Amino acid sequence: MSYETILFEVKDGVANLTLNRPDVFNAFNEQLSNDVNEALKKTSRDKSIRVLVITGAGKAFCSGQDLKAIAGSQNRSLSESLYKRYNPMIKAIRSLNIPVICKLNGVAAGAGCSLALACDMIIASENASLIEVFVNVGLVLDSGSSYFLPRLVGSARAFELASLGSKVSAQQAADWGMINKVVKPEELDEAVNALALQYSLAPTKAIGLMKKMLNKSFTSDLDTMLEYEAYCQEIAGRSNDYKEGVAAFNEKRKPAFKGN
Repeated sequence: MSYETILFEVKDGVANLTLNRPDVFNAFNEQLSNDVNEALKKTSRDKSIRVLVITGAGKAFCSGQDLKAIAGSQNRSLSESLYKRYNPMIKAIRSLNIPVICKLNGVAAGAGCSLALACDMIIASENASLIEVFVNVGLVLDSGSSYFLPRLVGSARAFELASLGSKVSAQQAADWGMINKVVKPEELDEAVNALALQYSLAPTKAIGLMKKMLNKSFTSDLDTMLEYEAYCQEIAGRSNDYKEGVAAFNEKRKPAFKGN
C-alpha cells in the first residue's frame, strides 16, 4: 500500500514508519494523521512485524498540528479532530503488542511530542528536543501528553513544561527520564537499528504482555497487578517462545524466538 505523507517499510520483522512532510517539519495535516493511523492498523494485522520504529524525515521529528492547514477553517471542532485523528493514533501505539521505538531525530512539538512520549522507547539525537507548545497558541495538552508527562517527570515539572511551553533538550529529557538514550546525530541510525534488531529476535509475545501489564499498572493496586501477572504468566508459559527458551537454556545455546 502506498501513502501520500509517510514512508512505510517492513523488513526482517522490523517496520519503519517515517513521517514525510519535511518541508513543514512533518506537521500533521488530515492526510498525515490518516496515513499514520492506516499504517498502525496494518502493523497490528501483520504478524510478521515484531517491532515498529517511528521517525521523521529531514531535520524534525514532528512539529505538531499544521496550523497553516487549518487557518481558513471556521468554527472548527478541535475535540472532533482529536476523537477522529489523534486519539486513535495514540491508542493504537499503546495497544500494539510489539515494542514501538521513537527515533527522535529532531524537534518533537505539541502533538509530535505526544506521539514521541506514547512510544515504548525513545532514542534521540543530541540535536533533538521536546516541547509542549500548546500554551503558545492558547490551547491545552492533548494526544495523551496530560497522561504521559506527569508519569514521566512528576506533577510539578509537568505543570512547568505544560504551562510555560519550555523546550527540553535531548540530554535534559534523558536526565529527567523522558527518553531512554541520547546519541550523536551520526550514530542515531545505528543505535536504533541495533535496538530494533534485538527486539526483532526477542520473545515478542512476552514483551507484548509486559506492555499490557505496565499500561494497566498505572491505574491498578498491588492485588490487581498480582492477579494480572498470574494471568499473563499463564499465557506466556503456554507460548512456543517459552518452550524454546527453556530448551535453549538446557542445551546451552542461544534461543531462536519466533515471537509466538
